[in-house]
Amino acid sequence: MASQDWVDKDFYAVLGVSKDASEADIKKAYRKLARQNHPDTNAGDAEAERRFKDITEANSVLSDPEERQQYDAIRAMGSGARFQAGGSGGGYDDMFGGMFGGGGGQRVRYQNGDGPDLSDLFGGMFGGGGGGYGGFQQQPQRGADRQAETTISFKGSMEGTTIGLREPNGETIDVRIPAGVKDGQTVRARGKGRPGAAGPGDLLVKVRVKEHPFFAREGDDLRVHIPVTFAEAALGGQVSVPTLNGDVKVKVPAGSPSGKVLRLKGRGVKSAKRQGDLYVVLDVVVPSRLSKEAKAAVEAFAAATAGEDPRADLAERAKL
Repeated sequence: MASQDWVDKDFYAVLGVSKDASEADIKKAYRKLARQNHPDTNAGDAEAERRFKDITEANSVLSDPEERQQYDAIRAMGSGARFQAGGSGGGYDDMFGGMFGGGGGQRVRYQNGDGPDLSDLFGGMFGGGGGGYGGFQQQPQRGADRQAETTISFKGSMEGTTIGLREPNGETIDVRIPAGVKDGQTVRARGKGRPGAAGPGDLLVKVRVKEHPFFAREGDDLRVHIPVTFAEAALGGQVSVPTLNGDVKVKVPAGSPSGKVLRLKGRGVKSAKRQGDLYVVLDVVVPSRLSKEAKAAVEAFAAATAGEDPRADLAERAKL
């Protein structure tokens, strides 16, 4: 809370920072000085204790944006030329003295342009309504933002879509959802919020995207699983892969194990920042039933590869 003795205290000098110091600069200076002058490290040092109290008070005021603004305003009013309203008594000097708890003798300076903004301070003193006082006027405020939530299809998130949000009064607000929007992303519809003297606020729409049974999104990339036969995986071949823009032929390298990933560049999500990729995961399918001919062929393959053991090194790898 504002105090009359702020006029005589230079909190910026106490912390050793400039009047335009940032919050980070103030915090850094306070931490450094507090460590140096803390009573625990300066036992019995009355001067260090006094400095610590001053440092703590300065930080409590300058680290609070509202108190800092009031402090700057009070210091500005208490450091300049004396204003007198003319005649005997009843001038600005008496008025400010009453406000800040003092008698006469306070010096007041009105700074135009390069000083602190006193509109909030005077607005609080004189009720904050109407056209202000003595040339001070509160700035008009924008209307408050509003929030809403909607759910769209996976296709709508890929291509972009327009949704209609119904107001309590029955009116509908159309909101454009851009292509590439992610699940949980917030879209801002400017000027669709609550009305205000400086213009309406915005409408913030949180977008939920339904999952797709085939395409799985990972950032701007997509991942799909494509089943391939044992023969395609072992011998290699070409398979057809659905993408957002139609089917494409993809080459399966010979000897591909189940879980092998192939990358199709530029076949993912197109957003404002980049064009993602499509990752194709090969799933080798083992048939549940074999014809006599297929069974014979597999048995022949097993006999031909009898010397191979893919688990030969498991025991060594499993040692603790």
